[in-house]
Amino acid sequence: MVALSAVAMLLVAFVGSLFMAWTIGAGSSGSTPFAPAVGANAISIMRAGFVVGLLGLAGAILQGANVSRTVGSGLIQGATLSPMTVVIGLFTAALLVTVGIFTGYPIATAFTVTGAVTGVGVALGGVPAWGTYQQTVALWLVIPFVGSGVAYGMARVLADDRVPTGYTIGVLGVLITAVVVNMPFTILGPSGQSRSISATFNSLLPAIVGISRTVITLLFAGIVGAVLWRRHERSSVNTERHFLLALGCLVAFSAGATQVGLAVGPLLPLLEEWSIPMTAVLAIGGLGLLAGSWTGAPRMIKALSQDYSALGPKRSIAALVPSFLIAQTAVFLGAPVSFNEIIVSAIIGSGYAAESAPVSISKIRNTSVAWVTSLSLSGLCSYALVSVLLIVQ
Repeated sequence: MVALSAVAMLLVAFVGSLFMAWTIGAGSSGSTPFAPAVGANAISIMRAGFVVGLLGLAGAILQGANVSRTVGSGLIQGATLSPMTVVIGLFTAALLVTVGIFTGYPIATAFTVTGAVTGVGVALGGVPAWGTYQQTVALWLVIPFVGSGVAYGMARVLADDRVPTGYTIGVLGVLITAVVVNMPFTILGPSGQSRSISATFNSLLPAIVGISRTVITLLFAGIVGAVLWRRHERSSVNTERHFLLALGCLVAFSAGATQVGLAVGPLLPLLEEWSIPMTAVLAIGGLGLLAGSWTGAPRMIKALSQDYSALGPKRSIAALVPSFLIAQTAVFLGAPVSFNEIIVSAIIGSGYAAESAPVSISKIRNTSVAWVTSLSLSGLCSYALVSVLLIVQ
């Protein structure tokens, strides 16, 4: 009887995780990656939701392990989450994000989940893992300034007639490719480990003198940069559009990698005794992201692509480049971050680069208030609900 109760509660926890994944797919990873591309009329809203769902699923499976481990065991010390407390934390965070989806304000999912897990853990007698929080909060505080600053500067360079756009696109292609070939993928590494494309090529060519990861990176990056430059010389409009869509795909992939851990991370301590592979857990979370992207993302895509700032192709590229780089930094550090915070700050910075594309100050203010409120409210609600549960028991 006890075993059946444990299994039933575990299933309820999985339902809560899927609900959380759906809200993330609908409001964060599903809407933000292609919002600049939609704003630049490079892709339709419905097609963007479809593509970002598939790429988010791939990112969740191939790169989602680091953030999942941090959310599952790196936020609280001295307390073990039970299935019921996991359910409370996940549903509290998911409900707050759902409110943001239907009101049109992108709630920072990382804030709500972190606050909920912290509230649950403290209620159980645990203490926050301050080292993890210092790194995570520092990243949260830096993201708006780095994202908006880099996007603003890049948008100004792309709009400057004195700097050939083809050269700028080529340089950006070199930078992005260098990052891509050094991103860790679980499919390339041995069991339980990840490996990058450059490391894989390096291991396959050990007998060739002078071949190193740096050489391989420069080779791939140089080829992509040269191709982009030559293509831009022949057709600037098509090259910028295709580059923009490629960036959207990379950002969507990175969104799945950073966001799936917010949904499945709290489940990991519960699954240790069941010997469920990490890949299977990430796939389940990725399917939840996929469902959210396909069913709930269009509303938020519209909000981000039109309500915050009207972006053209060049300013959209300027917004997506720092978004991709910041997301991959979070994956490397295993830090839970809000993709809404990343992309909104970049859109704002890029939008400010053009006087003819004013940014909605009231929208920015209301979103910032919603972010701070969601962090504190999710923590307080989760703490209160678990405290009441402990008293009743």
